[in-house]
Amino acid sequence: MTDPHELRVLNPATEEVVATVPAASEEDVVAAVVRAARAQRKWAALAPADRARLLRRFADVVDGRTEELAQLEVREAGHTVGNARWEAGNARDLLLYAAGGAERLLGKQIPAPGGWNVTFQEPLGVVAVIAPWNFPMPIAAWGSFPALAAGNAVVLKPAETTPLTALRLAELALEAGLPEHLFQVLPGYGATAGRALVDHPDVAKVVFTGSTRTGREVMERCARLVKPVTLELGGKSPNIVFADADLEAALDPFSFLDNSGQDCCARTRILVQETVFEEARDFLADALAAVVVGDPADEKTRMGPLISRQQLDRVRAYVPEDAPALRGSAPDGPGFWFPPTVLTGERPDSPAATEEIFGPVAVLLPFTDEQDAVRLADGTPYGLSGSIWTRDVGRALRVSQTVRAGNLSVNSHSSVRYWTPFGGFKQSGLGRELGPDALTAFTQTKNVFISTEGSAQ
Repeated sequence: MTDPHELRVLNPATEEVVATVPAASEEDVVAAVVRAARAQRKWAALAPADRARLLRRFADVVDGRTEELAQLEVREAGHTVGNARWEAGNARDLLLYAAGGAERLLGKQIPAPGGWNVTFQEPLGVVAVIAPWNFPMPIAAWGSFPALAAGNAVVLKPAETTPLTALRLAELALEAGLPEHLFQVLPGYGATAGRALVDHPDVAKVVFTGSTRTGREVMERCARLVKPVTLELGGKSPNIVFADADLEAALDPFSFLDNSGQDCCARTRILVQETVFEEARDFLADALAAVVVGDPADEKTRMGPLISRQQLDRVRAYVPEDAPALRGSAPDGPGFWFPPTVLTGERPDSPAATEEIFGPVAVLLPFTDEQDAVRLADGTPYGLSGSIWTRDVGRALRVSQTVRAGNLSVNSHSSVRYWTPFGGFKQSGLGRELGPDALTAFTQTKNVFISTEGSAQ
């Protein structure tokens, strides 16, 4: 039974309790926002160079604790240790990148008759960041660190199952010398702490990453206060493989198995041109059999467990035991394990082919030509990411311009770089995170006209 006053953090690989953490109440949220608003006014008054210097110091402190943060991520989220180290490094690198932007929030001088017109990019105030459990550390950083660099305060609510790395980052921020209460972490339940943050009139913006269903509710509640939002929501990303592609690279199983498939950008719809379909199926069968699934703390492990019993049950519901599929193996016993799986008998419009499963499960579908490939790629409500594999440059450009998705890669499976924008089309979200405009998303434009008319003395 869930305790409304406490969060229990389980190790997904063992089901053992890692920690218990107090759950924030609505009253805790109200008090945190008051403290954040007070800290933000002082932070915004600092010279941009001073804010940048403190953020670089924060990055240095994180750099010295990357292994500690990685091991914490392994225990609370079940991430493989290699992935967790990358995540800690991503948080550090984003801090450095955001710090560089603090001194580059430039306005404009716009010609105007009778005077000068200038614009300023001013911080919003208090920003609420509601982070998910699938990438607890980096996604918390994506919303929080550019907001801080732009002169805002941040109240971060991590997911109920994965609050530990966020709490540690807040401690490291204080250690680095950031002002008290500027970056607060409030673990809690979405229905209490999360909703209270969204509804608070002094929270100037909400950044939410999670399901499309919850994202709609966040957007509706923010609309009542005309409050801006950034939403990074679900995905069902295509991997479009043309016959001339490098099949071994294109069919890398970790395009959909990374983080056990708990990734909005996972290429879970493998679309292969029909002339190489059988070859692709044979390659995937061998590739799945070779995937090492096990203890995420072991350096040899390539895939760990799912996050929870609830998520395991959700994934199982999409994969009947008698479903035509290619399957790898997974451990028995304690832990939330599911084997790498590619479903081979699905229709393009079936639930498994169009809904976000959020597990190590993909569907394999044939296509005939470019037009058919694009039709299948766009055949879901989502548009977050995807890959296009071909040696034909013209085809790569045509398909990239046609597929409705916010982040496409040609002859690559990468989606996220902290120096390029990230976000989705359609029901995959609203707004963009990261990239050169990341700080601007946490500011508002003030326009000032200065009249120069009058008699000269």
